[in-house]
Amino acid sequence: MKLLKNLVLASAFSGLIMGSGLVLAGDPADPSRPDPAQIARGAKAWADQCGRCHNMRAPAELNDEDWYVSVTHMRVRGNIPGDMIRDIQAFLMASNKKE
Repeated sequence: MKLLKNLVLASAFSGLIMGSGLVLAGDPADPSRPDPAQIARGAKAWADQCGRCHNMRAPAELNDEDWYVSVTHMRVRGNIPGDMIRDIQAFLMASNKKE
């Protein structure tokens, strides 16, 4: 049941990001702009990886610096591959922005 809830949550966040204009298409001229595909992968990985052990926090609960510290720590503790942790971090940082 928890896994289903986490997948629904990740799907909702991914749909929000992909459909709301919160994240613009990746811009090769401006690498600071997030890639929507990376954000979507990060949303799924966040639900799959982080949701196994943690209660899911809303991405807006922490700022970029806090999420960076958290994902860096959990990469080591959870033995999460670097590419996956970068996707998760991109999702969290793109999702924590307040309009």
